[in-house]
Amino acid sequence: MIRVVLADDQALLRSAFRVLVDSDPGMTVTGEASDGAEALRVIREAGADVVLMDIRMPGMDGLAATRAISADPALAAVRVVILTTFESDDYVVQALRAGASGFLGKGAEPEELLAAIRLAADGESLLSPTATRGLIARFLAQSDGGESMDDSTLDVLTAREREVLVEVAGGLSNDEIAKRLSVSPLTVKTHINRLLTKLSARDRAQLVVTAYETGLVKPRTG
Repeated sequence: MIRVVLADDQALLRSAFRVLVDSDPGMTVTGEASDGAEALRVIREAGADVVLMDIRMPGMDGLAATRAISADPALAAVRVVILTTFESDDYVVQALRAGASGFLGKGAEPEELLAAIRLAADGESLLSPTATRGLIARFLAQSDGGESMDDSTLDVLTAREREVLVEVAGGLSNDEIAKRLSVSPLTVKTHINRLLTKLSARDRAQLVVTAYETGLVKPRTG
């Protein structure tokens, strides 16, 4: 059973999400919060596998709450999916840097939202189909968008692991990467687990950030 916490300052939206999540037999809402501080309290008290986090809330916002979750060893297994209207794309990227597993538009279809929760619970990154990976790349590439990462960070990787990292940054699934590199999905999974360990990444979303910030993958222009 996937435990879900809903963090959004709009009570009506939380109610709608609760009905949707609780309608799935494999999920349950363990709590709701109207700001980041309350979300942290609910997560610690009620438990959570995935948090649907609004990026803009009064008091402690979604970005600060995501950082707090990522910094707490006791919450290492908690995955955050940022909910946004994409009004501030650079803010979304900051959330990915802070440790979010991905983001999703508030106007997403019900099945897309439920799929996002499952992906996050499984440790996958979520780059919404309605938000292109190029958007992430563009803001990660901005010199004033945040601190960059030295490419020497990748020195610990083998040539094959670099290849896999490039494909992960392109948003490909394990099966898609396996076909492209002519290896088995199990081999890809092994490489990704090694990437996570070597690069101290929480999940695939963090691998995407690393790929762009080290310059291994260049953002598309135009």
